[in-house]
Amino acid sequence: MTDKLPRNITAGRRKIRESAGDKLSNDINITAKKRRPLEKLVYGVIFLLSGCVIAMVVYFIATILIRGLPAVSLSFVTTAPNPIAKTVGIFPSIINTLYIIFFTLLFCVPIGVGGAIYLNEYAGSKRFVRVIEFATETLSGIPSILYGVFGYVVFCLLFGLKVSLISGILTLTIMVLPIMIRTTQEALRAVPKSYRDGALAIGSTKWHMVRTILLPSSLKGILTGIILSIGRMVSESAALLLVAGGSAMYMPKGSIFSQLSGAGSTLSVELYRYAYSRGDNETAFGIAAVLIIIVIILNTLTRYIAGRLQKT
Repeated sequence: MTDKLPRNITAGRRKIRESAGDKLSNDINITAKKRRPLEKLVYGVIFLLSGCVIAMVVYFIATILIRGLPAVSLSFVTTAPNPIAKTVGIFPSIINTLYIIFFTLLFCVPIGVGGAIYLNEYAGSKRFVRVIEFATETLSGIPSILYGVFGYVVFCLLFGLKVSLISGILTLTIMVLPIMIRTTQEALRAVPKSYRDGALAIGSTKWHMVRTILLPSSLKGILTGIILSIGRMVSESAALLLVAGGSAMYMPKGSIFSQLSGAGSTLSVELYRYAYSRGDNETAFGIAAVLIIIVIILNTLTRYIAGRLQKT
């Protein structure tokens, strides 16, 4: 049709369309989202609150490190406390803390991840799943001192383990197990259903699909559960006072099993003793600084291992 029109008319129409398109693209962006004043206000409040939270966390960590690092020395972290020489050392508490973190994760991660896989992928009764989820949510909100009483009655008295690190490990396993189960469940639910259907459609077994598709895809969520569990373990003091002991006066001796069979305090318990029982705030801040450094190192190491696993 345009071939039959005079060339000047066709050129004029083309020029009008180009000028109109340029004007439209310069004046407004069609794909841009128009924000209303209320939406801008909500965004501003969210950013303000986020900034306040970040500022409080930075202030909290900076205060502990500024006041605690001057009390940290080589002898402080490599020796045991000596009441005769009136020296302070936290090496036994550091070893006890690492023992409790390692063996608690060794118990709770396989059980928590396995339980979440069963509830999310294999359990047939929805009512049973809802009951278990309600139980885990309820257990997550129970005060830690009740876990300590339970651990003392069951592990220390009934099982005859006495007040020891192994009693503290078993008690903390029960305490952090709901966190591992719930975070792993949410991570598994976040994996698209098409991943499951695609793997099963090409003839994969359900366990092979879980092992090769679901677990690698939900690794970040499982990592979050591990980090939350570590934070709960290193900050726990009330329950461990009852089941693991309240002091660490001697350097570790003997095998790991003999050390786990004996009583001992963690860094959080020592922090409580120095801050509230003795009123030694300088030493308490030093222990807090060491505790924060250990948590940062463990979280960084956990993320590094998870990143390596995802690459493989």
